[in-house]
Amino acid sequence: MIHRMQSQPLPLEGITVVAVEQAVAAPFATRQLADLGARVIKVERIDGGDFARGYDSAASGLASHFVWCNRGKQSLAVDLKDPRGLDVVRRLVADADVFVQNLAQGAAARLGLDAATLCAGQPRLVAVDISGYGPSGPYAGKRAYDMLVQCEAGLVSVTGTPEQPVKAGIPAADIAAAMYAFSGVLAALVRRSTTGRGGPVEVSMLDALAEWMGHPLHHAMHGGTPPERTGLAHSVIVPYDVYSTADGGRVLLSVQNDREWRRLAQQVLGTPELADDPGYATNPARVANRERVDTLVAKALGALGADEAVGRLDAAGIACARLRDVREVAEHPQLAARNRWRDVDSPAGPLRALLPPITLPGGEEARMGAVPRLGEHTGVVLRGLGLTESDVAALRRDGVVR
Repeated sequence: MIHRMQSQPLPLEGITVVAVEQAVAAPFATRQLADLGARVIKVERIDGGDFARGYDSAASGLASHFVWCNRGKQSLAVDLKDPRGLDVVRRLVADADVFVQNLAQGAAARLGLDAATLCAGQPRLVAVDISGYGPSGPYAGKRAYDMLVQCEAGLVSVTGTPEQPVKAGIPAADIAAAMYAFSGVLAALVRRSTTGRGGPVEVSMLDALAEWMGHPLHHAMHGGTPPERTGLAHSVIVPYDVYSTADGGRVLLSVQNDREWRRLAQQVLGTPELADDPGYATNPARVANRERVDTLVAKALGALGADEAVGRLDAAGIACARLRDVREVAEHPQLAARNRWRDVDSPAGPLRALLPPITLPGGEEARMGAVPRLGEHTGVVLRGLGLTESDVAALRRDGVVR
């Protein structure tokens, strides 16, 4: 007899999250929670909302950052400077499992919405403070935007060419902080399930990105020499770089050990005599002769089209990749073959979005809800607190909510 497993619900079903959030770090963290089934109430300013709504209009008239970070949430537009608006948020938090905020340093504490204050009054609450540099120290009050933190964390010093440092092309500091906030919430919820207590969670963008600097940081601290910027090349492995092909493509390959070098020399470069040549046979030798190795690889791949180059490298068991632009990623054959794209509703109509990377086989698919309009759920949220239609209308009339 075959026993079929019953489909598992999303793991955060029944969890309520209240988020006073803006930009990327907190919204990207809470979007992960929403995708996994949590109800996320996004608290926004009445005058424009989350300022990421205005970053651009590339997503069919909507801001691409906002579309990326805010699907599946309920938007509550409320003035926190008005005592009645602040009371609404406090009443929501009183019934919530998780609270997340990334306001400017000190702003949440002035409102009584910092993690320490909230958790002191609600022991079961998991409350997250996301900041740029942490709550103490000489940088605590500094403004912290992604590029600035990339610089302070040293990421820019190891990214780019020997002549020019560059920032990462994605908001790496924001994303790092978001993912540690996300995992911190999950860890605190697990702890609550065994102890009955939630507690504060602190995440700073600098701490998160400094952790991600692990290899170059430890290399510099313990070896004494900061890694050099090498563009797409690897500073200590050769060949490990990008090479142009005959049809204008660009292919990156990586030789991780000397066995792979022998296969590359014999099956791709057409130079079997170099497989065991002392000038090339070991990685230290290839690093010393980097220019000659790169010239050999560039000549061989430059005579091939990109597809043929990748085919030969794959056949030889050499790790390789196409250097794709973002439009090509949107049409990536692997993402298409694995059916990773979905349509997400929005005020501008359906928009393509990737399924989140966490897959839970045997369970419900991630809940990729709609991107909300500013204040779209204000009435629903307020009525859920027991306010009458006349109460809601009065708050709207007085400009407390939108």
